[in-house]
Amino acid sequence: MARIGMVETSLRDGNQSLWAALGVDSARTLTVAPLMAAAGFRAIDFTTSTHMGVAVRYKQEDPWQRIRLMAQACPDVPLQFLSTGFRFISWETATPDFMALAYKTLVTNGMRRFALADPMNDVAGNLAGARMAKAGGADQVIAALVFTVSPIHDDAHFAQCARELAASADVDALYIKDPGGLLSAERARTLIPAVQAVIAGKPLELHSHCTIGQADTCYLAATELGVDALQCASGAAGDGTSNPPIERVIANLKALGHTVDVDEEAVARIARYFDDLAQAEDLPRGMPQAFDAAYYRHQLPGGMVGTMRRHLSEQRLSQVEGQVIEEIGRVREELGWPIVMTPFAQMVLTQAVMNVTGAERYGVIPDEVVRYALGKFGRPNVPIAPHVMDRIMASPRAKELAAETGMADLATLRQRLGAQLSDEEFLLRATMPAEQVAAMREAADLHYDPTKSGAMNLLRDLLERSDVETIAIAREGFRLELS
Repeated sequence: MARIGMVETSLRDGNQSLWAALGVDSARTLTVAPLMAAAGFRAIDFTTSTHMGVAVRYKQEDPWQRIRLMAQACPDVPLQFLSTGFRFISWETATPDFMALAYKTLVTNGMRRFALADPMNDVAGNLAGARMAKAGGADQVIAALVFTVSPIHDDAHFAQCARELAASADVDALYIKDPGGLLSAERARTLIPAVQAVIAGKPLELHSHCTIGQADTCYLAATELGVDALQCASGAAGDGTSNPPIERVIANLKALGHTVDVDEEAVARIARYFDDLAQAEDLPRGMPQAFDAAYYRHQLPGGMVGTMRRHLSEQRLSQVEGQVIEEIGRVREELGWPIVMTPFAQMVLTQAVMNVTGAERYGVIPDEVVRYALGKFGRPNVPIAPHVMDRIMASPRAKELAAETGMADLATLRQRLGAQLSDEEFLLRATMPAEQVAAMREAADLHYDPTKSGAMNLLRDLLERSDVETIAIAREGFRLELS
């Protein structure tokens, strides 16, 4: 029987998958931190540069402070930063010296483990990121094999990527990252042995989503096949389009005779916390999903399916949803089988909608698709179909976008933004609007109690009303009346 480690994902992936990365702020994070510190997790999937941007833009909070305080609260558990290609906060491709500074500054503030998930499975890019992270002081680098289903993404493709990644001394472990929940138990039984055969004994983890109901059985199969750790979310932050709920996974593993290296009492309290948080803040709770074979045709993340339907409904075009789904498959093939994860999911969906609703296919081509064809997001897995490439390069924007200079070098940015800035503030100001960084509040409220949220929300609602002259609060032995 196997001994399995757990990576907790609620604060990063659960929050992103179910709550658009908006459900958790610094106070909510630090409230659950002591429980996470005591649970015995292999790591805590904590943040990405996208989440850091959300903290500034929507919460007016300092993301560096959040990292520092969480690292102090969990000194014995590595906090994980997810990096998706050569970018930090903005989607602009960053220069190597800028990324090196970002990794170094993340380590300085408390990030110890870096998960590198290039949306192209670009091994060279991942290895460059691994070298930078280690040079910046990272304790661990875990490189992703981003899973998808296509004619070119067979076991041999992933095994070759795994072989090259594992050969690097800068890569400590690998993980199969299945953002679409597409990996079935059956496919896992061929994929995982193919990967393990070439990684020279380095640890292998599995990260999947419950989007079409396959992740639980896939996790059990992976355990039998020798995977070292599973990545799970807790309570209301699990299930749905998120990761498998940790309590359910643990119960199933134990029923099959496996050992899970966690404190189950702490795990249960963490799950209750996220249940209470979702109820108090009216956040959607992840629910078990039924298998949907049609998902393999479009492979859109769950949240993007809803976005597509809303967009079509607003345009009074709901009747073409089936055509759009079919077109997504054609566009993806013509663009060289990009993996349907950010940013390629948005590109493929937008182009498919335009192809279906426009006068002709590729009559309108979004700028991001042009940038993709120009290689600004890396090299496609296979060349773009010639007739599509010709159409893209003939578009009016192709020459303009080809001439884009990209991000300035580090010295120029420093001179432009202010040499006196700390590395933390410089990285934010180089990637975000100045007014958003200026509005960020350093001294945010760092305390949260979900049991008091209902009363506080009621008081806020009452204070905003102009038709209430008297408020009375009464219970046995107590009455308070305000006029």
